Amino acid sequence: MRPLFHPSIKDVTVEGILHALSDPVRVAIYAQIVASACSQNCSNFLKISEKDIPKSTLSHHFKILRDAGLIHSERRGVEMQNASRCSEIDARFPGLIAAIIRALDVQSKGRRRPAKARGLPAPRALGNA
Repeated sequence: MRPLFHPSIKDVTVEGILHALSDPVRVAIYAQIVASACSQNCSNFLKISEKDIPKSTLSHHFKILRDAGLIHSERRGVEMQNASRCSEIDARFPGLIAAIIRALDVQSKGRRRPAKARGLPAPRALGNA
């Protein structure tokens, strides 16, 4: 089996991090890994936001997160364990990951509230134009 590529923290870029987290599935995966106190098995993410994710697609998402330097993956038998590299990233870009996670929380809370509660006009019924 080929060894996994993990970039040096010196090679991690803000652009790479933002690109990796621009996909809603990847950002959901990463947020769960960050929130966990221990490494997470890939199979924990077969369902994201009530959607089934094929294993091949998950592999692709984990590769992008790993290539961006966001996670460290380790093979343990037939399983792949994934842990966040938050402390390393925070040393290189202080506050970046915390700000992204906070923004994600604000965004997800905003989606749960009705439009009127967010200060937006209520949608008009058809024919009331």
